[in-house]
Amino acid sequence: MSLLGPKEDRKDSRATEPLWRAAQVFRLATLVYAVSYQVASVSDYTRPTLSWVMVALMAVWSGLAAVGLSRNTAARRWLVAADQVVVVALMASTRLVSDQDWYSTHQTLPTTLWATNAVISAAILGGPWLGVASGAVISVASALVRGQIDLDLWRDATAPILISVGLALGLAANTARRSHAQLERAARLTAAAEARERLGREVHDGVLQVLAYVRRRGTEIGGPTLELATLAGEQEVALRELISEQAAPSPASGRYPQHSDGDVDLRPLLRGEASTTVWVSAPAVPVLMARERAAEVAAVVRTALSNVELHAGGGAKAYVLLEDLGEEVIVSVRDDGVGFAPGRLAEAEAEGRMGVSRSILGRVADLGGAATLENTPGEGVEWEIRVRKQASGKGRA
Repeated sequence: MSLLGPKEDRKDSRATEPLWRAAQVFRLATLVYAVSYQVASVSDYTRPTLSWVMVALMAVWSGLAAVGLSRNTAARRWLVAADQVVVVALMASTRLVSDQDWYSTHQTLPTTLWATNAVISAAILGGPWLGVASGAVISVASALVRGQIDLDLWRDATAPILISVGLALGLAANTARRSHAQLERAARLTAAAEARERLGREVHDGVLQVLAYVRRRGTEIGGPTLELATLAGEQEVALRELISEQAAPSPASGRYPQHSDGDVDLRPLLRGEASTTVWVSAPAVPVLMARERAAEVAAVVRTALSNVELHAGGGAKAYVLLEDLGEEVIVSVRDDGVGFAPGRLAEAEAEGRMGVSRSILGRVADLGGAATLENTPGEGVEWEIRVRKQASGKGRA
């Protein structure tokens, strides 16, 4: 029997409602067959009047069960239990209305087809295990009433049919429940995504505009308001990043692959470098790569941004762009600073300053990637870093 609470019962009923309705149509169709069988067999019964009484009871119960089981009520589980009792009782009544020569070689009074309704109801309610159990119980009852247990399935296939029906309908009911649960989950995710988008628009149209205005006016006024402008700018960047991350689809939604062992999303590592002078642009979907390689790429970007802060001049801004090319990624770091004079990198390395040669070029070389530098004095510097997502010879899981 179902052990679910009222709320879970309602959800379960919505998932299996089509099966319940179809089962009641089948119940009424089998009642027609059972009555036809009674008309054809009543002359062979020793107590024909009693047999009609039993058929009348069967018809009444069929109507009550069809109405009760087609409704989503708490009484459904009790009706299923009663269905099992009624079927077995009507089977047993076969011995009251016929002699041994008849009931040992013919169907029981309610017919095997009508008795299948109890198995179907149990399977829809409790799944394949309850369906198989119901089929087995009714098969045993049929064998006992007829006074024979025949293992020759070619002569009596009652047990295989009832058990197979219980198994098949139980599996169908479970599949319906899983599909309904997945549909509800998808609906919840869609509703949550829409709510985040609405919230993002409201924040963008309100809070972000105010923060941007405070930053701009504070910078223009200067003096004591400059610190306020800086704080407003930092909060604006942080809020924009939060909205961007909330709006991006989650791997848990099923639209994107789950992170495999050792893989991380490179985007958050780079977005963590964003500030009032650093803008980070990344794809809307996760960019997965090996954890160690992602950490090294983030370190390279961090070094490049540190050089911008130290050498690009006051007020210089930096822009980070992440591109996903499938097997590899490209990260571009560009600034609008003063650039540097030709030959300055060689001089810095000779002076023992290894920020570029080791922290950038060395790291990228260790990753088997390539790093190119474009420098225009007075117009800034641009790094392009190209690295494979996985180490050579390692495929994605």
